Amino acid sequence: MLVKTYCAAVNGLEVTTITIEVSMNPGVVYHLTGLGDKAVQEGRDRIAAALLYCGYKFPKADITVNMAPADLKKEGSSFDLPLAIALLSAGGSIQADGLDRYMMVGELGLDGRLQPVKGALPIAIKARAERFKGLIVPKDNVREAAVVNNLEVYGMESIVDVIKFLTGTEAFAPVVIDTRKEFYEQQTLFDFDFSDVRGQENVKRALEVAAAGGHNLIMVGPPGSGKSMMAKRLPSILPPLSLSESLETTQIHSIAGKLGTGTSLINQRPFRSPHHTISEVALVGGGANPMPGEISLAHNGVLFCDELPEFNKHTLEVLRQPLEDRKITISRAKYNIEFPCSFMFVASMNPCPCGYYGDPTHHCVCTPGQIQHYMNKISGPLLDRIDIQCEITPVPFKDISKVSPGGPSEAIRQRVIRAREIQTERFRNVKAVHCNAQMSERMIHTYAEPDEAGIAMLRMAMERLSLSARAYSRILKVARTIADLAASPAVTSDHLAEAISYRQLDRGDWAER
Repeated sequence: MLVKTYCAAVNGLEVTTITIEVSMNPGVVYHLTGLGDKAVQEGRDRIAAALLYCGYKFPKADITVNMAPADLKKEGSSFDLPLAIALLSAGGSIQADGLDRYMMVGELGLDGRLQPVKGALPIAIKARAERFKGLIVPKDNVREAAVVNNLEVYGMESIVDVIKFLTGTEAFAPVVIDTRKEFYEQQTLFDFDFSDVRGQENVKRALEVAAAGGHNLIMVGPPGSGKSMMAKRLPSILPPLSLSESLETTQIHSIAGKLGTGTSLINQRPFRSPHHTISEVALVGGGANPMPGEISLAHNGVLFCDELPEFNKHTLEVLRQPLEDRKITISRAKYNIEFPCSFMFVASMNPCPCGYYGDPTHHCVCTPGQIQHYMNKISGPLLDRIDIQCEITPVPFKDISKVSPGGPSEAIRQRVIRAREIQTERFRNVKAVHCNAQMSERMIHTYAEPDEAGIAMLRMAMERLSLSARAYSRILKVARTIADLAASPAVTSDHLAEAISYRQLDRGDWAER
C-alpha cells in the first residue's frame, strides 16, 4: 500500500514542500531514502516508542520511505509527525481520509506528545501558497502559525489528537487570532524610557537624529557615562514596526528558534547585543545547518556592540558588506543562502585602554601611543560606514541630583515618526529605500544637495578633517535627516554644521588634547 503525507523543509528563508511516501510490502526491513540527516533517521526509533506508548504498533513489513524531492537534504526532527501518520495509514492501523489536504510538522516525544519545531511561520505561509486546506502543528507553535490568514491552523498536544482529527472521531476547531489587535496593543510598551536619563542632551539629540534617519551611530566616552543605558532605550524612540516588517522579522526569528512559546508576531523592533567574544559565523550566520546570525536577528531593529574594540578585528570586518548592502549572502560548498539584515548599527567604546581619556574627573594613565593603538582597533573603512560619531562626557556625581529628568521617549518618538513620514513620502516610488540612511549617491545629490554656503563649509571640513568620499556622503545623509526633523525642504548650513559635528572620530587630535 502506498500512502502520502505532506510537510515542509526550511532552508534559510526558503521553504520547500516535502512529500513523504510510504510503501509497505511483506518483509521486515525499513528503508529511508531522500537525504534525511541523522535526526530524520533517528525519527524511526522515536516514532516506534511513541506509537507503542499510545497503543499502536509499529508496522512489521518491508517499509520504504521516500522524502521527495530526494535531492534536497532534510534536516531536523519536524518530519516525525507526518512520517508516523503515513506509517499508521499504510499499515492499516488508521483510516484517515484527506491526508492530501493537510500539511503537518512536529517532533514526537517518546510519550507521543508533540514538541515545538523551528520555522512554523514560514511553513504556514508555504502551506497557504500551496493551497493546502490546513496545517497541523504542535500546540506551542500554533499562535505563531495562526497569524497566516486563509489557512486552518490546528495546534495539537499529541499524536493521539492528530489521529482523532484525521479519522474524524473527534472535532477540533482551528485557532483564530486577531493579529492586528494583538500587534498594535503591544507596540508602545517598553521596559526602558529616556525619562530615566539625566543630562546628556547632546547624546539624546544624536540618538534622535540616528533614529529619524536609520543612521548607524557610535558613542565614545568613559565608563559610567551612560552609553549602554542610552543604547538600550533606542528602540523606544524608533518608529513602530509595520505589519510587513513584523512578518519578515518574525520569520527570521522563527527559523532560528528564537520565538517564545505562545508568541504570534514580533511587535517591537529587535534589539540584539552580542558579547564581544562572538564568532564570525554567529554574527553573520551560516554553520553546518545554515542559520541566521545576529545581524539577521537584528533585521528591522538595532544591533548594539558594546565595547567595540574588544571584538575580534576580523569579526568586525565582516560587517562592512552587510552595512552597505543590507543583506548577507552565505556561500558554502553545499549551499548558498541569502538572509536580510537591514539594521541600525549602534556601538559604544571607551576612548582609551584605561577608559578615562578626556574625563574631567579622572586622570588618564595611557600614553598617546597606547591611545592611538586602541583607536586603531576600529578600522577606517568600518568607521566610514558609521554616520554619527558622538563623544560623551559623564555627568559628575554631584550634579546628577540637580539635573532634571529627561523628556519621555514618547515625545522623541513622535518627532522621529514625523521625520520618517516625510522620508516615506519622498521615497514612495523607490523600491527598497525607506529612510535617508538607505539613499544612493544619485538620491543624495537629488534630495540633500546643499546651497553654496553649505558647500563651502563642507569643503573646509573635508580638507581639515581629511574625510573620505564615503564620509562626505554620510554627512549629507545626516544633514538631510536633521532638515527633516526641522521640517525643512532644503539642507542649510545649520543642518550641515550639526552633521559635521557628528564626525568626531575623524579628528586627528585624539592623542594630543
